[in-house]
Amino acid sequence: MSTALSDISVVEEAATSTLRPPTLWSMPLYTGTVEALEAKERALAERLAGIAGRFFRARFATSLAAEDMVLTDAILRGSDAVRAGVRVFTLNTGRLHAETLAVLDQVESHYGYTIEQFTPDQEAVDNYVKKNGLNGFYDSVDLRKDCCGIRKVEPLNRALSHADAWMTGQRREQAVTRAELPFEELDEARGIPKFNPLADWTEAEVWAYLVRHNVPVNALHAKGYPSIGCEPCTRAVKAGEDVRAGRWWWESKDSKECGLHEQNIKH
Repeated sequence: MSTALSDISVVEEAATSTLRPPTLWSMPLYTGTVEALEAKERALAERLAGIAGRFFRARFATSLAAEDMVLTDAILRGSDAVRAGVRVFTLNTGRLHAETLAVLDQVESHYGYTIEQFTPDQEAVDNYVKKNGLNGFYDSVDLRKDCCGIRKVEPLNRALSHADAWMTGQRREQAVTRAELPFEELDEARGIPKFNPLADWTEAEVWAYLVRHNVPVNALHAKGYPSIGCEPCTRAVKAGEDVRAGRWWWESKDSKECGLHEQNIKH
């Protein structure tokens, strides 16, 4: 007989936290069974083991948001081969929320693991600010992508310079640009495989996993932020909005990629 997930669901109290108005996005309630979630977890573990078994220098780029904390937990609580074979890193852009940076300390305290940080080239940042202003990215898509290129893409290139594969926490549900996201694809820019182990996970499954395993999460999620990027480019999302509606909210939903996953956009 199936077992209801009543004891480990993302409960209504979390969805109506006093930390935010009730009109904002809230964590979804998982209505599946324990068996279904466990099957999803086993499949994830097999995917990670397969990646670690195929590659010697696999890397996981974490944004420190919900999906990526699922992967971080699965890696750091995984087999010896997975823990040894997949290095976890993040891109510290210099414009992250304090709540996001706090997750780094939470991970170190919870798992005894230090997530490596890659930061942008300071001269490139200074030149951009001098030419366009600190928040010049609001003026056009091109200027926003230039900023992302400096603060995210170039550091990612350095982080992956010796990697033979990398993985992300992207999911198909997240955006129209990710609707056809595969589990494995070729990162054409870097010539290495790229994996999306959570591509077929729902938002509710992500939160059920986080609650079930008591995984540290970014405090911004409880304030209506389902997707979290740089502080000036991210806002809280209203109930019913797309989960990435708060990312670069002043732009068309069809252009909401920063360059890390540029091939998601169909040219």
